[in-house]
Amino acid sequence: MKKIILVAETGSDVNAELAKEYGVEIVPMHVSFDNETLDDGTFPVERIVEYYQTTGKLPKTSGSTPGDFETRLDEIHAKYPDAQLLYLAYSSVTTCSMQSCVIASEDRDYVTIIDTKQVSAGQCNIVIKMAELLQENPDMTMDEAVAAANELIGRANMCFMPDNLEFLRAGGRVSNVAFLGAKLLNLHPVIEILDGLLMATKKYRGKMNKVAAQLVTDFAEKYDLDREECLWLISVIGFSDEVRAVVENAAKEAGFKKIRWIQAGGVITTHGGPAAFGLAGFSRKK
Repeated sequence: MKKIILVAETGSDVNAELAKEYGVEIVPMHVSFDNETLDDGTFPVERIVEYYQTTGKLPKTSGSTPGDFETRLDEIHAKYPDAQLLYLAYSSVTTCSMQSCVIASEDRDYVTIIDTKQVSAGQCNIVIKMAELLQENPDMTMDEAVAAANELIGRANMCFMPDNLEFLRAGGRVSNVAFLGAKLLNLHPVIEILDGLLMATKKYRGKMNKVAAQLVTDFAEKYDLDREECLWLISVIGFSDEVRAVVENAAKEAGFKKIRWIQAGGVITTHGGPAAFGLAGFSRKK
């Protein structure tokens, strides 16, 4: 019997295969198309792009609700009545999910909550590494697990690069002027997750196959990423195989021994747009 079970949201982009492989329980976030709200992960992400192309509008994303957590926590508890649940939350400053779990777990003393201060691949990186630590140390106590998770959170780094700013403009995150300027100059901003917030930190100019590879090299050096740890690479639908191959080669040349790809789900696709790319890894221990 597992003593500690990990919980995360669909916005972590821990897909069904990873969740099954590592025993992670997933709670849905949501994507709304006009008056229809769907659980993230229950529909093909192509629908998001098709909706924008048809309507000129982006779907709206929302976090997990208290009801979502009540349902999942009760299901997990019924299946594993003796287990403790460790919820590694999507950045609490970007969505309501963590607060929803706080509300849902008021009368559920078997739930511990930690803010990963990460999203998407950054959160996935933490969740999967914690799952590996729990597999290696099945007798780990909750106090030990919390300490290990916080240590990982302190070393976790993630960034992503949109292919273009069209979805960011449509979502009101950049102005029309910035959008047109970036399109004219072929600029790609880098969005980093800093203390839970998504912050634009740098702009690259050029074609995606060149700048994506350069981003891998620069980000690995900037944060002294541990080459012995897994480098997570995430792509949004439309990301080309050509760029994928270039990125993989750049990661190998940078010294990463383990590389894993995941595809963005509905939440990140809505915000980043088609063909966006990101990466996540841990800084070396000091």
